[in-house]
Amino acid sequence: MALVLVAALYLTGLTRMGMYSTDEPRYADIGRAMARTGDWITPRLWGQPWFEKPPLLYWMTAAGFQFGLSEDLAPRLPMALLSVGFLVFFWLRVRQLFDEKVAAYSTAILATSAGWLAYSHVAVADLPVTAFFSAAVLLSIRPKEPAAEPRRVAAAIALGLAVLAKSLPPLILFLPVLFVDRANWRRWFASWPIVAFFAVALPWHLLAAVRNGSHFARVLFIEQQFGRFLNSSRQHGQPWWFYIPIFLALLFPWFPLLPLAFRAGKQDTRAPLLFSIVAVGFVFFSASVNKLPGYVLPLVPVACVLLGIGLNSARPERWLVAPIALLGVFPFAISAMPGIASQGLKSTPIQWTQAALAVVAAGALGLAAVYYLRSRALPLAVALAVAGFLWAEAELLPALDTAASARPMWLSTHPECAPVLARARLYGLYYYSGKQLPGCAIVDKNAFPAEGTAH
Repeated sequence: MALVLVAALYLTGLTRMGMYSTDEPRYADIGRAMARTGDWITPRLWGQPWFEKPPLLYWMTAAGFQFGLSEDLAPRLPMALLSVGFLVFFWLRVRQLFDEKVAAYSTAILATSAGWLAYSHVAVADLPVTAFFSAAVLLSIRPKEPAAEPRRVAAAIALGLAVLAKSLPPLILFLPVLFVDRANWRRWFASWPIVAFFAVALPWHLLAAVRNGSHFARVLFIEQQFGRFLNSSRQHGQPWWFYIPIFLALLFPWFPLLPLAFRAGKQDTRAPLLFSIVAVGFVFFSASVNKLPGYVLPLVPVACVLLGIGLNSARPERWLVAPIALLGVFPFAISAMPGIASQGLKSTPIQWTQAALAVVAAGALGLAAVYYLRSRALPLAVALAVAGFLWAEAELLPALDTAASARPMWLSTHPECAPVLARARLYGLYYYSGKQLPGCAIVDKNAFPAEGTAH
């Protein structure tokens, strides 16, 4: 039954919405170009070298095109498959590290959290870096058996793949692991793990540098890594507190369980390491000038393990009323999201009073259900979350396709020039047309020569 629900959540509806946001159509176009040209070293956007990100995401998309998938499915199906594969690994590894109940709690929370689901449906780099960074962390933790050792070589391979997904940030996030395991630094840096890491992460960087010279290092590291952290040139400046509501939204509807994370350290001596990863990551990303919601996604699986540990040591039924109550906002979120995506939060009317009443009503029903079900309350909460997200996928994704994607425009008119559009739709139009279209204003001007010119 669990496999059926996972397949329904993650492997259906991937094409209900066209390419979304400013990033997804550009990244998908780069992957398509790789598949078409056979050049898997130099990422190219609209024919020009593009080193905003390392190539792992582009390789995955290119593989989708090589298998003959459609322009919407080729970028997204690899993301969904990676997400499902990571959930399986996550459950197996957490069960090995802790116990079956902690693994069940943690995996159920992660699989039905809004952030993990959302980023499993779009082809951007946040999910690949999260999956491989989280795998590296879990493989680096000492299992509960006294004589067992961390799987450092496997962790180093996973960390190398995380670097190929998003460059330097996963190395910063991994520092607490190395600090806690500092007595074994020689096993990391004077043994096979460091060899495995460089064997995965280094070859592409060397080949790209040889082919593209100093332009490669300047763009990828100076502009995209240090520049993105230190200045607002990327146009994503946000206040320091930006990630507080974002992190809660990524963990919807389970964020009311976060106080349990502070209790996890009393239940397991390895929990403080997980907590330190979340804390260091939160401070690091909050200090960056440029902020996007997906940046903190790598902290979500680690936080879910902490929630699973805490929930295992508490009476789950007492903590589940609030997550069930929050599911009452689904109808209002589904109706508001298309407007938010196209016009912004401030310009979208939201029925706050009705939403609050719905949360209260859902909370009352949740309280009654928890009282009668007690130990079976968690399966009920998970089932309700799955039903809510399936409803959202069926209703919200087509609405977002109309409100925020260029696909309907392309399918209806196949324009030969680009009208004045927001960047996200403009890049989507370029993607579906297969080329960078000239602006319609430029075309009109060229079609009618200025007065007095020779004919």
